[in-house]
Amino acid sequence: MAEETPPVDEMHYEQLAQDALRGVIRAALERAAGPDGIPGAHHFYITFRTRAPGVSVPPDILAKYPEEMTVVLQHQYWDLKVEPNRFSVMLKFGGMPKVLAMPYAAVTRFYDPSVQFLLQFETPVELEAAEEEPAPEPDSPPPSGDDGPKVVSLDQFRKK
Repeated sequence: MAEETPPVDEMHYEQLAQDALRGVIRAALERAAGPDGIPGAHHFYITFRTRAPGVSVPPDILAKYPEEMTVVLQHQYWDLKVEPNRFSVMLKFGGMPKVLAMPYAAVTRFYDPSVQFLLQFETPVELEAAEEEPAPEPDSPPPSGDDGPKVVSLDQFRKK
């Protein structure tokens, strides 16, 4: 019996879905950058890779968070600039204003605890390759060789 070669996803649906979900972050930030700021009790926890390509973080912050950091956008943030592929914001660290800028591709997690809304992203291969230090070994063994279809469930994002 001949082995069938699994179909190749030349559309790259998984990456398309990740990019579309990053568009949700951009839309939320665009609203936050508007004249009324973030509406109601909403606030954002944004986790990103500090050494991803295109990320700009002051050296003292990078030294403290060499791999990943989470910032909170709630009451005290300034100069939020939202662009098609990246955003920047000024936050205070120890009372000193610092500007952070990053592409949406560097974001690994976006969470709005006021409504329990969470987006979590896989790190694209090109970001992993660009990092200086190798990623830690996973705690669990790699999945079996099953290369079946990739299913993205939206249930984890729905309010229960």
